[in-house]
Amino acid sequence: MEYFDVIDDNGLKTGKTVDRETAHRCGIRHLTAHVWVVRYISGKPQILLQKRCMTKDSFPGCLDTSSAGHIPAGDNPRHSAVRELKEELGIEADEEDLEYIGSFENRYSMEFHGKPFSDNELSRVYMLHKDIQTDHLKLQKEEVESVEWQDYETVYQACCSHDPRYCVPLRGLKVIGKRLGFE
Repeated sequence: MEYFDVIDDNGLKTGKTVDRETAHRCGIRHLTAHVWVVRYISGKPQILLQKRCMTKDSFPGCLDTSSAGHIPAGDNPRHSAVRELKEELGIEADEEDLEYIGSFENRYSMEFHGKPFSDNELSRVYMLHKDIQTDHLKLQKEEVESVEWQDYETVYQACCSHDPRYCVPLRGLKVIGKRLGFE
C-alpha cells in the first residue's frame, strides 16, 4: 500500500501519513511532483505530454503533464520527480537536471470508474530541457498509453477551453508558461 505525508495549509508535513485510497476518498492534503519536459522547435517551446492509460483511477485516456506522481511518505519532491521520470517514461535524469520553477494547488472532486475521487494536492513543479525522440522512450504501460510533443500555446488554449482530451492542471500549466515567458 502506498502512503503519503499529510501536509498542512502551508505545505509542511504534519507528522501524519495517509494511504492513497483514503487520501483521495477523503480529500486529505498531500504532495505531488510534476515535471515538464521542454524542447524548442524553430524557437517555439514544445512540451511533452503523456496520454494516461485507461485504467488510471483519475482522468483515464487524457493528455497530461509530461510526468507526475505522488511523493511517498518520507521522500522529497525532487527525488520523487526523478524517479517518476524514469518509471513512467524511461528518462534518466539527475536531481540537478531538474529546475524547480514553482508550485500550485490542485483541488477537485469528481467521479471516475463509478467511484468518488477527491484531490487535495500541493504540487512541486520542475522543468527538464531535453529534446527526446518519443519512439526512444520506455513507457510504463500501467501508467502511460503514449506520449506526444505539442506547442505550449496549443496546450494552453485547449486547457482554457476545457477540451476534454486534456487533464493538464491549468494552474500547473501556468507555472511552466510563466517560466517560458508566456505569463
